[in-house]
Amino acid sequence: MKITDTSDLWWKNAVLYCADVESFLDTDGDGRGDLTGMTQRLDYLAELGVTCLWLMPFYPSPNRDDGYDITDYYAVQPRLGSLGDFVELVRTARDRGIRVIADLVVNHTSDLHPWFKAARSDKESPFREWYVWRDEDPGDTKQQVAFPDQEDSLWQYDEKAGQFYLHRFYRTEPDLDVSNPKVRDEIAKIAGFWLELGLSGFRVDAVPALLDETGFTEEDRSQLPDPHDFLRELRAFLGRRVGDAMLLGEVNLEYQDQLEFFGGDAGDELSMQFDFITMQQMYLSLARQDARPMIASLSRRPVLPRSCQWATFVRNHDELTLDKLSVPEREEVFAAFGPQEDMQLYGRGLRRRLPPMLSGDPRRIRMVYSLLFSLPGTPVLFYGEEIGMGENLAIPDRYAVRSPMQWTAGPNGGFSTAKPSKLVRPVTQDGFSPEHVNVEAQRREPDSLLSFMTLLVRRYRECPELGWGDWTVIEQPEHALLAAEHSLDGDSMITLHNLGADPLTARVAVGPWPAGTRLVDLLDGSSPDAPDVPDHPGQLEIPLEGYGFRWLRVVPPGDRRLL
Repeated sequence: MKITDTSDLWWKNAVLYCADVESFLDTDGDGRGDLTGMTQRLDYLAELGVTCLWLMPFYPSPNRDDGYDITDYYAVQPRLGSLGDFVELVRTARDRGIRVIADLVVNHTSDLHPWFKAARSDKESPFREWYVWRDEDPGDTKQQVAFPDQEDSLWQYDEKAGQFYLHRFYRTEPDLDVSNPKVRDEIAKIAGFWLELGLSGFRVDAVPALLDETGFTEEDRSQLPDPHDFLRELRAFLGRRVGDAMLLGEVNLEYQDQLEFFGGDAGDELSMQFDFITMQQMYLSLARQDARPMIASLSRRPVLPRSCQWATFVRNHDELTLDKLSVPEREEVFAAFGPQEDMQLYGRGLRRRLPPMLSGDPRRIRMVYSLLFSLPGTPVLFYGEEIGMGENLAIPDRYAVRSPMQWTAGPNGGFSTAKPSKLVRPVTQDGFSPEHVNVEAQRREPDSLLSFMTLLVRRYRECPELGWGDWTVIEQPEHALLAAEHSLDGDSMITLHNLGADPLTARVAVGPWPAGTRLVDLLDGSSPDAPDVPDHPGQLEIPLEGYGFRWLRVVPPGDRRLL
């Protein structure tokens, strides 16, 4: 394909990097990261090869849900900086070839938001209808709550309002009524505001909850607009304001349900969605050292419209949810990667990062990230993954993986000059502390994880087959092996990943190829022997070490591609 084709739908082969501003770099010594610090590290992200920076919430907030409880959608949290700092960040990122997207959290507000304060204070307030209320006790809804250790109902009685209000998450986060045209208009204004300041799109939080009609009677539901109309309208609005803006949705549902959130065959709703199914099956495959669960999930993926894409990931900012696995499967993953109760969360997920789960084994860690970048889709990294950061289980709840970024081996990992007691969260300790894991040391080491990840990013960007092409499993007798062919417009490559500890041999049928065709490993530059007689296709036997992997580019004679 022409390289120019990849720029219109840029998200289909981007490299996304999710960062928490207050955990990234503190420049004013108050113990919290800030927008200025994020800007100062843009050259680092550019060096890594990141093409899109995803900012977690930086809006004004009482911070009872790590910034997802917002009190003003049109401002920056003062302790993180100003709107001027934000614009400087976006402008500088663009200069480095990095787009910026931000969280769009509009399924709920903080209960301290002026809208909700007005709504609960006066039944005649125009903001009353911006939220979902009911007079009667809703009964037992404990089984439906998102955080069972924190909440026991979807509804909270408000003394001042004299009614119950809906909250799918925390009681301090009342749900907005997105069926209300005025609320929809306001959400469009919010998106339009940040687009004007330079954003290239949004990661939309908890999309199914945003469109859910919980709290409405059957009679009410019959009068409501199609909830998916809202996503279509929002996508069209972004297209009018910024032609190449995208929407990345958090939709943890089965594949066929996710297809609806893409807009079906039209592809006119979400541009991208996270592939939670493959992520969960990946951990099951890693626990079993058997690629078949992951292969089965990838084979079930529905075909997407050309303008849509899957976002693949190893770790995100939240719990590592395993909710789509069966109970026995989940227990397998717990036993392998989080056997202690303190490592688990809500009985359905883990609050750990990958390197500690794999006992710091560098072979296995690199194999997993090679696998991530070779999956059909767009890879998403969570800050610190590129250097192998661990979690800090002393930090409660989901925040164990949101410890400060580790820049140096110095005090506080170079994150802040404040006293350790003043940090937004404590740095990671023990074997994954800054003394052992930091950017500065790894930048100087050509064999470091950071150097390897930089190579993966570069090779992924050079291989449009991975983001745009067809993906086909190459059947293998070895269950630990995931072998796949990626093809696009006559170009092809083969990726091999051994999920097991034992060496094995991959068997790949090839040809007929033109005489002189070569195979080149894009990760180490080696060239395994390949059949070179067009009329006699053969079979390659490629040995792989335990946790070994290879990216093999098929290079026909006369190919002018830079390798």
